[in-house]
Amino acid sequence: MNPHDVVITGIGLASSLGEGLEAHAQALAVGAAPHTDITSFAPYPVHPLKPLELDRQIPKKSDQRQMEPWQRLGVYAAGLALDEAGLKQDVEAKSVLQVIVAAGGGERDHAVDGAILTGLRGAGEPGAFLNERLMGDLRPTLFLAQLSNLLAGNIAIVHGVTGASRTFMGEEQAGVDAIRTAHARIAAGQAEVMLVGGAYNAERRDMLLLLELGGYLRKGEFAPVFAREDAPGLITGSAGAFLVLESAARAAARGAKVHARLSHVAAARSKRQPGTVEAALSGLLSGFGAIAPGALAISAATGAAGVTAEEASVIAALPQARRVATGDLVGHAVEAAFPVSVALAAAAISAGQAKEAIVTGAGHWRGEGAARLVKA
Repeated sequence: MNPHDVVITGIGLASSLGEGLEAHAQALAVGAAPHTDITSFAPYPVHPLKPLELDRQIPKKSDQRQMEPWQRLGVYAAGLALDEAGLKQDVEAKSVLQVIVAAGGGERDHAVDGAILTGLRGAGEPGAFLNERLMGDLRPTLFLAQLSNLLAGNIAIVHGVTGASRTFMGEEQAGVDAIRTAHARIAAGQAEVMLVGGAYNAERRDMLLLLELGGYLRKGEFAPVFAREDAPGLITGSAGAFLVLESAARAAARGAKVHARLSHVAAARSKRQPGTVEAALSGLLSGFGAIAPGALAISAATGAAGVTAEEASVIAALPQARRVATGDLVGHAVEAAFPVSVALAAAAISAGQAKEAIVTGAGHWRGEGAARLVKA
């Protein structure tokens, strides 16, 4: 391999399937039945996070308390990746380890929101009432907890990572560009080791409301991502995924196990007219070179109407590809959807399930991305 080839040496995954590389590789191999909850947020099904022993990756209760659920999930997944890469105790490596996080917005205090909305109905001066309650009921610490770049900060605090960090926002495309940027920096020799990923808490009424207002959510029973013609839409899932990316030279020098080589990552942003998603994804894949027959195709497709069918058409054009929808296994994790899919592809190659994998993902509203992984 070229010294600047980008390899994956650490995989941290946590979802409704459980945690760790082995659990997810096994689920991928056997096509595990999804774990969904159709009652807690009815009529919207979700893939709930399997309970985690947070103390294993976040030892201090005080650290756990000051994070929102999505941040705890992200810090936990990042810790799994560092452990798996053999870097958790390597102080020197963590001093140069750069972090890129794909993050969404902070979570709402539903009790406060409900009380304010209820009070507004009978308020004589709604504007004054709203200002007073917002100033009195929303704690400054709540605002701090909602800062998206605090996931990177908490990774630094809990795991002792002291290199530079970046946070990307922008729904699914944040996950695509986080992976793309980390790959590009290592390939260009601007960094030797990166920790990149994201996390999403699907068990949030505020996000379900926002997605439903856009007409994106599926109602009722679970259905596979590519079989939702009767009621197209997202089924979200709580999931976190982080990857340790290294230059091939650095990985070889420390004798690290390499799960896969990340050969290409690319992104696009079509205007979302009929046919543009298919054209965008096809264009991205055409830049990856010849794809081997029988390559594993892992799709981060959302299930949203129109775009999902176009993504399916692109995958169908791959030579004899085996297709797997990440959403069928763990649900759609929005910002974390693409990192989860790349992590699953790397897990499959590491477990010998494939020698090559293609990852695709078209966001529910904007943005397209693709990646190619091969056996190192």
